[in-house]
Amino acid sequence: MKAAERAGLLKKKSGRVAGRVSSALVEQAKKRTGIQADTDLIAFALANIALEDDFAETFKRVRGKVDAGLKLGF
Repeated sequence: MKAAERAGLLKKKSGRVAGRVSSALVEQAKKRTGIQADTDLIAFALANIALEDDFAETFKRVRGKVDAGLKLGF
């Protein structure tokens, strides 16, 4: 959430999200995160998606390649 705040994603809270979801899904997400408020849980989930770093795709793209200028220290 600190990264979302630094990115300016939490400044203005004027949006509203509504929907029906499984109560078991919500309870499991609360257990895994330790978040108890539904609003905070939704903000956390959205921040995780918004700040996704695409590590897996980047890793696949550069697999087997090393920058020729990389100093390895030996």
